[in-house]
Amino acid sequence: MLAASLAAGIHVVLEGPPGTGKSTLLRAVADGAGLGVEFVEGNAELTPARLVGHFDPALVLEAGYKPEIFVDGPLITALREGRLLYIEELNRVPEETLNVLVGALAEGEIHVPRLGHIAAKPTFRLIAAMNPFDAVGTARVSQAIADRMCRIAIGYQDASGERAIVGRTAEGPLVSSAVELTRLTRTHPDVRMGSSVRGAIDMVRLGHGLAALRGEGEPEPGDASYADAAVAALSGRLRLEEGSERTPEEIVLELIERLMPAPKPRESEPPGKAVPDAR
Repeated sequence: MLAASLAAGIHVVLEGPPGTGKSTLLRAVADGAGLGVEFVEGNAELTPARLVGHFDPALVLEAGYKPEIFVDGPLITALREGRLLYIEELNRVPEETLNVLVGALAEGEIHVPRLGHIAAKPTFRLIAAMNPFDAVGTARVSQAIADRMCRIAIGYQDASGERAIVGRTAEGPLVSSAVELTRLTRTHPDVRMGSSVRGAIDMVRLGHGLAALRGEGEPEPGDASYADAAVAALSGRLRLEEGSERTPEEIVLELIERLMPAPKPRESEPPGKAVPDAR
């Protein structure tokens, strides 16, 4: 879908929770298409001047506002060179900054005071990524922007896919268990947003590191090293529901109990075995 959108001249927003591979997907498609990428980190401090560019103040005092002293920002660079402009966390960007993009999306050009019109090359595209609206710190993107972009929703990989991802950095039984525990965090009733696969990766690395330092074998549910690695890797990634009285640590430890093997029933006495006389 993303490759077809770029080929068709369509601007795209990739929407999905953190850790679902949005940036990785873009890099792969851009490399395959032979297109350069301008990366922009979206946050509340991204001003129009940081996105578009600015005149060098010192040179303005010497020579005035001349085009040659304008310092191009990532948007101007992408327009001039026909590159992909990739904005992460689009719905964390201030509205006044997003408004700068309307002209580029609608007309393929923008107007910069004292610099003039900057037209986009045919290969210019805006690709933005954003978390779901209800994520902490996000806001709704204006209709003026949303109406000029297609939306591709990206969810978490399935269990086998996540195991394959974690398996690229580590091996052993801990990989499968860490992935299962991480996936459980996404469905707990007290959790609004669970951990991404990055949590499972860190848990495996930390679990193996702890086991090596403590002279233990592969950590498994019920071990202290397993719990220590899980709490450190996952608790900070959980976003709890408003009003929940639980802590992330409590939830991680509760979920670990679900993975622990059920205790084996005590074997009954063999039939016909005499019971000693208590007298």
